[in-house]
Amino acid sequence: MNKTITDDGLLVGGITCFNEALTLDCGQAFRWSETNDGWHGVAFGKPLTLKKTDDGFLFSGVSEDEFNNIWNGYFDFDTDYAKLCDSFMSDEYLKKAVECYPGIRILNQDTWEALCSFIISQNNNIPRIKGIISRLCENFGEPLGSGDFAFPSADRIAALTENDLAPLRSGFRAKYILDAARKVACGEIRLDSLKTIDIDDARYELMKIKGVGPKVAECTLLYGCGRKEAFPVDVWVKRIMGELYPSGLPECVKGYEGVAQQYLFHWRRTVSADNSWSAVPTDKSGR
Repeated sequence: MNKTITDDGLLVGGITCFNEALTLDCGQAFRWSETNDGWHGVAFGKPLTLKKTDDGFLFSGVSEDEFNNIWNGYFDFDTDYAKLCDSFMSDEYLKKAVECYPGIRILNQDTWEALCSFIISQNNNIPRIKGIISRLCENFGEPLGSGDFAFPSADRIAALTENDLAPLRSGFRAKYILDAARKVACGEIRLDSLKTIDIDDARYELMKIKGVGPKVAECTLLYGCGRKEAFPVDVWVKRIMGELYPSGLPECVKGYEGVAQQYLFHWRRTVSADNSWSAVPTDKSGR
């Protein structure tokens, strides 16, 4: 990568295997939206507008230090996705998924935000998930200026009640959000340890939280802990496994099952791969 400081921010060239629209709008994060100036969102308490240009990607208002400390890791730019996707091409179905939708990267999100977001995502659709999370941040997050808010900490949420969360209109999920926040705030669930302990132990720890089952635990580990071997299974992925991989995933994805899942998930919910598959709805459902 090469970086150039401009009047508008940091222009980063040489980024490969990155489609910002697919990455930010493929169901793994819920605080990004497309504007006339590019994609705008907030992560780790920092607002960002990201725009693709002829010379690379413009990170508006971002210094080189901020890019190195936050955004480089958030967008997983240190992982060689070209090499990874090349290995996926040895499988006929993954080859189709990668060729149809190149440039999806796994976002390395804040662990608490990922956990809370995927609790909210249960039995939900993406527009409603985004709405609940937006109201959560507006009501309880730190104002960052220009209408942006940080994601509220577990400590902040732990001090609330279900009645306090009523403006979110999150339904049955409110009690799960509170239980997660309280278990994190008191140290019963140590989020940092989830990144390094045995993954089965990490799954067990997360499922101590009310309302957290295997899917939410896997999503938290993949998107919030950098555990690329985590493999969330929702209705789409269940269909993929039953129809295409009844004997399990191919060897070429070992250790990166979560990355392969993201390509397959986006492909399966967006297009019909062959005549044996029913037409895929155009609605974007939550994980």
